[in-house]
Amino acid sequence: MSKRPIVIVCLLIVFLSISFLLVRKVLPLAGEFLIMDSEVSRSDVVVVLNGGVDYYPRLIEAASIYNNGLADQIIVNGNRKTDVLRRLEAKGFKSACYWCEDRLRMLSLFHVPREKIICISAEDVYDTVSEAKYLGKILIRKGYTRVIITTSKFHTRRACFIWKQLFGKRLSISAVSAKEDPFDPDRWWKSGRQVRWVLAEYGAWIYYLWKNITGAQD
Repeated sequence: MSKRPIVIVCLLIVFLSISFLLVRKVLPLAGEFLIMDSEVSRSDVVVVLNGGVDYYPRLIEAASIYNNGLADQIIVNGNRKTDVLRRLEAKGFKSACYWCEDRLRMLSLFHVPREKIICISAEDVYDTVSEAKYLGKILIRKGYTRVIITTSKFHTRRACFIWKQLFGKRLSISAVSAKEDPFDPDRWWKSGRQVRWVLAEYGAWIYYLWKNITGAQD
């Protein structure tokens, strides 16, 4: 009797076992690793890291931190500009409203007074590292010493790691994930959108560590 069917069945069992282990153990761990929530104490300010469509949960979290008395002020940043946009502005283009207005209005829904919000225009910031470098220097210049950063769940660990590497000796830094963020570490591989988040985040980890090891420049 041929042994081929037996070998095929055995290989199939091994494949299914590995797949089961991957789904039940490895993939959730990969998602959970990205999330970090620090023990938070009262701080000078909560900084909302800039983002795309997942930005709004970050604003909600910042408002919650403020309303719980854990930060005296909220800092938001944005107003990114490209060379194309600058050329359009040179031709006379003007935005319909102040770049920070939507952020101010959203935070007001959660009873955050406008005078407690600091809007920082960071036109040339393009990633987590450049954002941290730009904002961190401003925070130190303003005399802040205790800072909370809030961002999307899958972005918290890397963001906190970068901020502490850059300013850990001059600032006390905590990270808080946006609880309204839809990222689910236990099921992320079932959503194409969340798969892109995870792959991009691990890619960013690899690139950041590679830059630090090799001294590569952007």
